[in-house]
Amino acid sequence: MPDATDTRPYDALLLLSFGGPEGPDDVVPFLENVTRGRGIPRERLKEVGQHYYLFGGVSPINAQNRRLLAALREDFAAAGLDLPVYWGNRNWAPYLTDTLREMVNDGRRRILVLATSAYASYSGCRQYRENLADALAALEREGLPLPRVDKLRHYFNHPGFVRPMADGVLAALAELPEGVRAGAHLVFTTHSIPTAQAETSGPDGGAYVAQHLDVARAIADAVRRETGVDRPWELVYQSRSGAPHVPWLEPDVCDHLEELHGRGVPGAVMVPIGFVSDHMEVLYDLDTEAKAKAEELGLPVVRSATVGADPRFVAAVRELVAERAAAERGERPERCALGALGPSHDVCPVGCCPGREARPAAAGADSPYA
Repeated sequence: MPDATDTRPYDALLLLSFGGPEGPDDVVPFLENVTRGRGIPRERLKEVGQHYYLFGGVSPINAQNRRLLAALREDFAAAGLDLPVYWGNRNWAPYLTDTLREMVNDGRRRILVLATSAYASYSGCRQYRENLADALAALEREGLPLPRVDKLRHYFNHPGFVRPMADGVLAALAELPEGVRAGAHLVFTTHSIPTAQAETSGPDGGAYVAQHLDVARAIADAVRRETGVDRPWELVYQSRSGAPHVPWLEPDVCDHLEELHGRGVPGAVMVPIGFVSDHMEVLYDLDTEAKAKAEELGLPVVRSATVGADPRFVAAVRELVAERAAAERGERPERCALGALGPSHDVCPVGCCPGREARPAAAGADSPYA
């Protein structure tokens, strides 16, 4: 690996996330931010907000990002890496534009971005880049100097992301009743997206599903090596939110649990590989809804942990920072990756993960702020 203490030319890291409400009064305004421009009635947003009200109107994602932020700062300091870490969100405070303004006022001019989404897709990558472009445009209108903003590569197959999840599967298997453990299946889950977005994800299309399958296979292989059991597994989807007539990725996790039960499978471990931390899609769609379906079926199910602020993931971020900095300096750093796909690109090419309409996107080959 390159010198982990040399971050030139970068002078800051931005943790960029989705955001979430911090209390009951925040829920509908937060959902209005998320769905702005889609014409969804306020009454419908109140219905969707019931998921949050079950947890006191508080999304766990903000507390999880605060833990990750603190862990990154502690790890960087311990490693002798002098790089300040900031935090901004797309849809709730601290808002991305406010954080970028703070960074510029602090004198930051070369910024690396860590998005809390590991895979290629419109909603998981390009939409973050569009939000970055919107924030830079706002600073430009204010007459502020614009920083150069780059995004860390997709880290779905970095060992520091994959290995904590493999250990989480082993721990979850140990929680299953002994009588069903040996025959338990692995159910890898991720956020469903429209099939049209899945087909155009990545530079050549199809990256979203291919990347998840590669990670699932790597985790299943690691579990087999550790336990000596070659377990059947499947990639399934959750958290669909689109119109019923629009095709989205399937099968749904609850439908898959029904299928497993019908086939006589004795138990399962749900493995949320599509999520960095235990935020609302994990706590409600898996821990509440999917587990309720499993109880209804009489199917023993345990959910494995996400990486969260696992020290190995935090160290992986440090390695990714050093890797990208070295590449920007013209060096050829080692690029760690597990599975068959190899390390992802540093710079998203033109046309990567297109949206429904053309919008400026920063931190890519087509950035207007290069």
